[in-house]
Amino acid sequence: MTNNNNEELRPTKMRGVAFPKAKYGVILAVIVIIVVNLIYYKETIFSFFK
Repeated sequence: MTNNNNEELRPTKMRGVAFPKAKYGVILAVIVIIVVNLIYYKETIFSFFK
């Protein structure tokens, strides 16, 4: 009975969807945060180099 409960954790419509590994999501989130900060604070960052 325990094995049957573990297999049916996801809803029926989501069983065919292949989810990426969690580490790829973390890496993607870090890259998105860095890119957004570079775009938002572009002038401030470049003012340090001048």
